Amino acid sequence: MKLTRLIEALGGDGGLRTADRSATRAEANVTGLAYDSRKVQAGDLFVALTGLKLSGADFAADAIARGAVGVVSEVQAPDETAVPWVVVRDARQAMAALAAAFYDHPSQAMTVVGITGTNGKTTTAYLLHAIFEAAGVKAGLLGTVTYLVGDEVVESSRTTPESPDVQRMFRLMVDRGCGACVMEVSSHALALRRVDETRFAAGVFTNLTRDHLDYHKDMESYFAAKRRLFEMLAPGAPGIINVDDSRGEALTKVASTPVTYGINKPADVTPGPLALTWEGLQFDVKTPRGTVHVRSRLIGRPNVSNILAAVATATALDLPTSAIEEGLTKLQGVPGRFEMVSTSRDDIGVVVDYAHTDDALKNLLETARPLAQKRVITVFGCGGDRDRTKRPLMGAVASRLSDVVIVTSDNPRSEDPIRIIEEIKRGIQHADRENSEVLSIVDRHAAIEKAIAIAEPGDLVLLAGKGHEKTQVIGTREIPFDEVEIAQSALERRRAGSRVH
Repeated sequence: MKLTRLIEALGGDGGLRTADRSATRAEANVTGLAYDSRKVQAGDLFVALTGLKLSGADFAADAIARGAVGVVSEVQAPDETAVPWVVVRDARQAMAALAAAFYDHPSQAMTVVGITGTNGKTTTAYLLHAIFEAAGVKAGLLGTVTYLVGDEVVESSRTTPESPDVQRMFRLMVDRGCGACVMEVSSHALALRRVDETRFAAGVFTNLTRDHLDYHKDMESYFAAKRRLFEMLAPGAPGIINVDDSRGEALTKVASTPVTYGINKPADVTPGPLALTWEGLQFDVKTPRGTVHVRSRLIGRPNVSNILAAVATATALDLPTSAIEEGLTKLQGVPGRFEMVSTSRDDIGVVVDYAHTDDALKNLLETARPLAQKRVITVFGCGGDRDRTKRPLMGAVASRLSDVVIVTSDNPRSEDPIRIIEEIKRGIQHADRENSEVLSIVDRHAAIEKAIAIAEPGDLVLLAGKGHEKTQVIGTREIPFDEVEIAQSALERRRAGSRVH
């Protein structure tokens, strides 16, 4: 695409202020978009983003040296520049507009469903993906665990990628025959305009609980970011809203076509009597279109809410009831979401779960408690360089609802893991329940082995926080760390009679 034509996408709401079009260079052919100067290839248009500490404009010279044919920036060009320099009010907004134009607005050729909320996004996305596939609609998936682009599985770098990556994968999905895409939309992505210029056929709100306050600073700002998804919906596009959450009612006034779901409150989509067992969930769902019979391998009450979200969305999009029921039944599980690691050969249960907020940990423990034959042993930590306010809250929840708590590391990053553990334990000291046993083991590998070693027959061990992740970040190092494999190895040794202490 010619640079001059691409620049036209920045007119009006795109935020274009000035653009150098005088040189013949402005007729250069743009072959890609880049926002990291280190990854610029010849023919790319470089978008210089403004970060918290650095300005992308400082790296424009490097981008040009690598072959960039133009620069888009919020700052004026230097006195001399080798390529056209476009000045915009908001580089992120501009990047989204450029990406959508460059890839020819692929979201308009698919049914794109955006899911936002603190907890439940990944499971709801997997459920909807399974329903689309059961309906004969090839579907893409963008989320925390993985990206499915047609038949290609791509490692997920973040829950919601930057706008050029989102639009590029949308285009690949369309070109590979996808009629739908289900995507998790994080609060960071909404605040940073990564999904601007995307046409959403539906938006889903799962819940809002404390998280990411290191970035958003307060719950109102966090909610405002989530609300943007519903402000972006086109007239008539359904907004699927969990009214069990205290913020749900406010969102029903934002979405032009709200569709509500809930377990505890009156809603458009509600469940009948629930059957919750180790084998899964069975219940009926009442919808405006009739009853949906749910038979799912997913476990626990939180997944009832996730299933309601998926059913509400699918019915609002007029997918066949038979496909909804088939998709729910076919989904065997979601990586790192109440993932059962132990088998019938083991005398204890071991579950891996991504719960990394106090609310998610509470949901996990309340799901696990009635399923445990005897004690609940919880292993968890909190990430470094992230919201510190949730650390004592998670400690308090763990000690109230567990019999044994092993506080360990998550991804400490640049923080001292011992200090993180001490902040978690402050909540344990002030918890209502004082008879839970508490251990501190900084090494997470050792903590997992210890939990499985001390477990007695009938105990349930919960490994919370990392879920599907395959690495651990300690300082500046990212080391291989597969919690499922570590637990499986410890269980094998337990079965062999050689417990690790």
